[in-house]
Amino acid sequence: MTDLSPAQKAVAAFDERHELCGPFDDDWVEQCLAAAIEELAVHAGRGLYRNEIRAIAAELRGDTPTETP
Repeated sequence: MTDLSPAQKAVAAFDERHELCGPFDDDWVEQCLAAAIEELAVHAGRGLYRNEIRAIAAELRGDTPTETP
């Protein structure tokens, strides 16, 4: 995945998670979106909105968000 743009990596993360969840899990869309959003957060670096992006992903997964300095 290293030659892909951040957006392409997000789509790949969505697809990878989709393969794990499958369309039969009730929350598969949320889990796949969370994977894609988390991948985007990785590329946000220490940017202003990184923690907000990670919080959205955590909420979609049903997790408690963790802040990254």
